[in-house]
Amino acid sequence: MASLQKPSRAVDFESRLRDRRADKYILRLYIAGTTPRSTRAVANIREICERNLNGRYELQVIDIYQKPALAKDEQIIAAPTLVKQLPLPLRRFIGDLSDAQRILVGMEIAAAS
Repeated sequence: MASLQKPSRAVDFESRLRDRRADKYILRLYIAGTTPRSTRAVANIREICERNLNGRYELQVIDIYQKPALAKDEQIIAAPTLVKQLPLPLRRFIGDLSDAQRILVGMEIAAAS
């Protein structure tokens, strides 16, 4: 009779997801002023965080017009850009962050469907 075991990569990934449930996420969102795209990005990431990381995240919104040195240090070339600093690995997401599933999978909060 055939075994219904998951491949080891899937098991490893699911194990890491369970371990991540206690991690605190440190996020920086780089925006360019109060453009509609920047405003959507802020609203989208706040909603994603409140639904999935309630109480386990720190979000810093940085306007690259106000603090260009921070954007230069992080090598930000497009805005809006979300940078997940912790937990490692570092990840970057560019755009208005409207694809919540892509963001959750990229931050390893949810498994890919």
